[in-house]
Amino acid sequence: MEKIEIKNKNGSVIYSHNCMNNTLAKTVENAVRNGISLCGANLINADLQNANLCNADLRCANLRNANLRYVSLYNADLRCANLRNANLCRSHLQSANLHSAILINTNLRSADLTYTKFWQ
Repeated sequence: MEKIEIKNKNGSVIYSHNCMNNTLAKTVENAVRNGISLCGANLINADLQNANLCNADLRCANLRNANLRYVSLYNADLRCANLRNANLCRSHLQSANLHSAILINTNLRSADLTYTKFWQ
């Protein structure tokens, strides 16, 4: 069993998950599935490829340099999130809220941005 913790920007644990062959992607998916807010989560350099993060609360999360290829972020709240240099290639962002998100050098190639909100 491997325990992985998700911490906020101050180093406080927001959520932890313990399971066999655990990964950060599994831990984040489990948190989202259980309705845990990941507001302010420190997910710098996270490899979340193929994760299902529908309806995730990732407000003000630091996802700088994160691998979010093929991630499902349907209806996710990414307001004020730092997505600098993140790879969201072919991700699903339908109805996601990206208001005030940092999108400098973010790869959105072939991402589904249908009904995505970039402003209030």
